[in-house]
Amino acid sequence: MPATTLHLVRHGEVDNPNNVLYGRLPGFGLTARGRATAAAAAELLREYDIRRLVASPLERAVQSAEPIAALTGLPVETSDRLLEATSRLEGGPYQMNLSIFGKPAAWPYLINPLRPSWGEPYRDVAERMLAELRHAWASVPEGDVALVSHQMPIWMAHRIATGKSLAHLPTKRRCALSSITQLRFDGDRLVEVGYRVPAPKLADESKDVGAV
Repeated sequence: MPATTLHLVRHGEVDNPNNVLYGRLPGFGLTARGRATAAAAAELLREYDIRRLVASPLERAVQSAEPIAALTGLPVETSDRLLEATSRLEGGPYQMNLSIFGKPAAWPYLINPLRPSWGEPYRDVAERMLAELRHAWASVPEGDVALVSHQMPIWMAHRIATGKSLAHLPTKRRCALSSITQLRFDGDRLVEVGYRVPAPKLADESKDVGAV
């Protein structure tokens, strides 16, 4: 028997005082509030039989996985397939919303939003996420797997699971900080079975700036 449910957990609020698009840059850990929402996500996952815990190797993802590890006794494994997408705008004062059109330095990278031209193609992110989810699904004989990742990769998994085009408006992603997107495989098909925000008030108060 494979796993029962895959829980894709987004990391918590990041300490980003200069409001840069941090991408894969090192040194961006969680704020105190980010640690609090990560702890709330771990508490919510107490409801489930978590048998394996995997995180993106970026600091903010590993820190978000640590409360889950503390509650379950599981080690935090890491996988590059859960990494944030690459971006040519990394390190700049950008947000993936309409404000970016007021930054002339970003214009050369915005010519093809369907690919997208500013970074790792949506198709590539979707393929590596799907590979990681398939591996996780088969990696335990029963119970659930928690995987801690980033907004865009999680949103790609959601788009696959709901049969939607991978191209999308970054401002329309439903993926709050420390949210949990719940997935299963029905045969060979990935399906979404739930979406939970464990600390909605804290998530609303959090500063969500810097995602690719």
